[in-house]
Amino acid sequence: MSPLFRSVTLSRKGFAFAARIRRHSSLMSELMENMDKKDIWDRFYTENRSRTPTFKNFEWFFGFDSVRDYIMPLLKTQSQQNVPIQVLDVGCGTSALGPCVYRHSPHPVHVTCADISPVAVRLLREHVQAQPHNISSKLEFLELDCTCLQDHYDSQSMDLIIDKGTIDALLRSKEGKGKAGLMLRQCIKVLRGSGCLLQFSDEDPDARMLWLETEAGVMAADVGFQEVGQLRGVNYFCYQVLRQSL
Repeated sequence: MSPLFRSVTLSRKGFAFAARIRRHSSLMSELMENMDKKDIWDRFYTENRSRTPTFKNFEWFFGFDSVRDYIMPLLKTQSQQNVPIQVLDVGCGTSALGPCVYRHSPHPVHVTCADISPVAVRLLREHVQAQPHNISSKLEFLELDCTCLQDHYDSQSMDLIIDKGTIDALLRSKEGKGKAGLMLRQCIKVLRGSGCLLQFSDEDPDARMLWLETEAGVMAADVGFQEVGQLRGVNYFCYQVLRQSL
């Protein structure tokens, strides 16, 4: 697996995140302070679905095509013959990210799309139309609190965990910072040796790298990042938390 290298330093602190919510929800002020609450997300996805006659995946930040080159090589390194790669899309919402990994992976994968909102999980399950590239691949949908991963998964059971904006949402919530740290530690615990957590975020590396290193504490994990690129004037990053093989 290739290491990630520091590329730039930015001072942007997520103003675009608030702008996206403002455009898509009349719940903006309440949501911005309570993005760690299940009932708020249920209302958000219910309202968002009611705005259009047909279902459309709601993508935080960007879609699968923008980050497929960060995800697909990891599947190759984790691949073992006839053993599905365990992939968790944590805080999936109604994003097409997880179904796209399932659809495009040439290696057998077991992708779980998990979210705290039963409304989001139901909508995604009902409208997904993904046929796998590998006939041995599986796709699952699960209502799950991302701070309680160990209630559902054994330690060292996941190969890859993908987080596109979930920890960002917790960190920007009034009562979510402690939950964000708990989620990170739970992710590391359920990763297999050499397993990887990928975080996609618009938070600058000076802030996120310090937070990752502090919250991971003495846990056996390496952290790094690289720049994904710029979209609509906002710079995005891929943060990698790699569990060390013991």
